[in-house]
Amino acid sequence: MDAPVPHVRAISPLIVLMPVYNDWDVVPALVQQLDEALSPAGLAAEIVAVDDGSTVLPEAASFAKASYRAIASISVLRLGRNMGHQRAIAVGLAHIHTQRPDADVVVMDADGEDAPAVVPRLVAAGARDPSRVVFAARAGRSEGPAFRALYRLYQLTHRLLTGTWTSLGNFSFVPRAALPRLVMLSELWNHYPGAVLKARMPISTIPADRSPRLGGHSQMNLVSLILHGLSAISVHGDVIGVRALIASLVAVALSVVGIVVVVAIRLATDLAIPGWASFLVAVLAAILLQALSLSLVFVFVILNSRNYFSAIPRRDYREYVIGEDLLYPGLRG
Repeated sequence: MDAPVPHVRAISPLIVLMPVYNDWDVVPALVQQLDEALSPAGLAAEIVAVDDGSTVLPEAASFAKASYRAIASISVLRLGRNMGHQRAIAVGLAHIHTQRPDADVVVMDADGEDAPAVVPRLVAAGARDPSRVVFAARAGRSEGPAFRALYRLYQLTHRLLTGTWTSLGNFSFVPRAALPRLVMLSELWNHYPGAVLKARMPISTIPADRSPRLGGHSQMNLVSLILHGLSAISVHGDVIGVRALIASLVAVALSVVGIVVVVAIRLATDLAIPGWASFLVAVLAAILLQALSLSLVFVFVILNSRNYFSAIPRRDYREYVIGEDLLYPGLRG
């Protein structure tokens, strides 16, 4: 259970950003929990929900009749198509930076798995060092053992390919000082935590368990989860290319050494060479050719990626926004 939160002195206006895809039935309950978490801490927040091309529309009446103590306003940024929650976050951050550059931002999911009670702790940690992005590190998960095993496998794969360990999700506090740099990262388009790490932005973490969903079913299936993991890994594509190039060159070196040793024994010594030595040389030669081919491929991939013109959220986000609606007309801070 999370520790009680002392009164927090917010440095800047606070905006809670949440991507939503068809989970509008649980958003009112989440907002109520958020209001109950923020008010005792002396915090107030505006909510920006990014509608990621939902096929279910939010019921404005359920918010218009509400009475909140700590929620100043609730607006919905409507996207023209479903883009996935990572790009929805990128669009939301770029929108906030453009419209409210004076505000700090809390990024969280809209299904309740990111506990609203943790938000004051994130803000308090951010207030102690306004230069750092503060992530709620996953100290525990609410999913079953199969999902946890797959997630562990993903972490190991991420470590092997990129050289870095990951346990960060979207739940975080972004200070206004970090936002201008963050929305200029092309990597943000694919994976928000990965972009922060790739850019070597200063971060800190606080432990926070994942909470059960407030209702409904997760929009993520196995394919979506795999794509999400690949998106996180793709942020480090240049690093993966270099590591793969090194591995290919090592394979080339080992193949050359193996061929030289077999040939040297055959020509320079009187040692008996077994009949399968010729077959071994042929296999090593094949490995050598394939490793050389892969090395050339990785070299061209790395060089091409350096010239690739990527999307920049700050510049391109407006192309995907088709409107903004105010659901709860509270006074802006």
